[in-house]
Amino acid sequence: MERRGLCRPRIVRRLQNDEKGVAAVEFALVAGPFLFLLFAIIEVAMVFFAGQVLETATSNASRLIMTGQAQSGSFDATAFKNEVCKTTNALMSCSGIAVDVRTYTNFSSASQSKPVTGGVVNYGTMQYSQGSGGDIVVVRVVYEWPILMPSFGLTIGDLSNGKRLLMATSTFRNEPF
Repeated sequence: MERRGLCRPRIVRRLQNDEKGVAAVEFALVAGPFLFLLFAIIEVAMVFFAGQVLETATSNASRLIMTGQAQSGSFDATAFKNEVCKTTNALMSCSGIAVDVRTYTNFSSASQSKPVTGGVVNYGTMQYSQGSGGDIVVVRVVYEWPILMPSFGLTIGDLSNGKRLLMATSTFRNEPF
């Protein structure tokens, strides 16, 4: 019995000095939070990048309405959506893009609210009216961006389906044409 008691301190001393595998244990403790943070940063960056791409595409396509190039009879909501898709097709599915173009008589009446009711995008209220020369036009392009990491406390999705609403708006006065 006494020998066992004497062996234990020797084993404990030997294990205390053994540093094999310390790096693996430390990495295992740090890897989870590090990878979560890395993926969260990438997710947020992708949302901001996609929002900027949508803003640029909306601005470029809106220029066709503002300058009167879209006044031909064949240029409708689908043609406008296709113009937006030319820029966004690498990031976004064209079928998920919705366009809302409205005409107003003055800038003060051109206030818009988000087309969301109860966490769901209301596509039924969207219309396409590009107006004529001198009219005030508000162009809104909407896309539901899928969130890759909806769990783990990262709730950047603002719709009831867990997706993030990306909306680009362009307000301008049509040039006289």
